[in-house]
Amino acid sequence: MNSVRLRNVTLVAMVVAVAFASGSVVFAQEAGAAAGGNRPVLHLFGAALGLGMIVIGAALGIGRFAAAAAEGIARQPAAAAQITGAVNLPLFLLEGVAILAEVFVLLIVLMNGRP
Repeated sequence: MNSVRLRNVTLVAMVVAVAFASGSVVFAQEAGAAAGGNRPVLHLFGAALGLGMIVIGAALGIGRFAAAAAEGIARQPAAAAQITGAVNLPLFLLEGVAILAEVFVLLIVLMNGRP
């Protein structure tokens, strides 16, 4: 029970840290930037940080799914087909969410500064 609680607290802390770190950096504007002056490139830092967190989160999720599937197949080799089938859909959904998030980060970078 303690491990689950620690994992949940860590996940919440990471989400809050990313929200505070990247949100203000990505959407912040200086006074001169709105008038067409020299814009800071801090939005690139926020996008890179967000993209890194996306990739790390997806890798951890896929790794946990694969480890659980391998352990289940090792315990019951006869149920390998059912275990593989049950794990494939969440893996595909997780990968799809990660790809969509990467596309959104790319759009933020490419469309920054355009009206």
